[in-house]
Amino acid sequence: MNDRSRKGWRERSPLMRGTTGIKTWLTDSGSLTGRLQALGSFSVVLQNQRLAKPTDDEAAELGLGRTQLAWIREVALLLDGRPVVFAHTVLPRHPRGPMTRWLERLGNRSLGALLFAHPRFLRGPLAARRLDRRHALFQPSIKALHLADVLPPALWARRSRFSFGEQSILVTEVFSPAVAKFRSTRGD
Repeated sequence: MNDRSRKGWRERSPLMRGTTGIKTWLTDSGSLTGRLQALGSFSVVLQNQRLAKPTDDEAAELGLGRTQLAWIREVALLLDGRPVVFAHTVLPRHPRGPMTRWLERLGNRSLGALLFAHPRFLRGPLAARRLDRRHALFQPSIKALHLADVLPPALWARRSRFSFGEQSILVTEVFSPAVAKFRSTRGD
């Protein structure tokens, strides 16, 4: 396996060990923002937004070269003031288009609300995987989710690609173990 492999991301979620209570969060193709809003007071805290190198598996998914930079946006999604999801978004620099301008202006607003509100966005399949300390997104997730004091051995994540015209954006959502306890209006 080379380091640019997509290995570990599974589009079809077989019964995954350790997903009790979280599997519906990994496989629900609806708006995560909408789902969290239905559970309580929802907010977004921008952690980081910059031009940077995506992880190797993100670059492979988006067809980027090893050294190509992309727009990276990282936020914590909070429910009743508690961080429950770390969202990591990658938007290639080229081609430029409306998604570039939208991302630049989002600030502490939800990208998900935009993606699900606009009818021209097309969502690709969801893929899920377990992230452990070897994955590049593990430490930023631990920090954003305030889990350093109770460091879990791994976190569950899902990702999908959204397209709008010629532009594509890859959104990875890493879940706090606390979401397994939430029940939503979707019959979990």
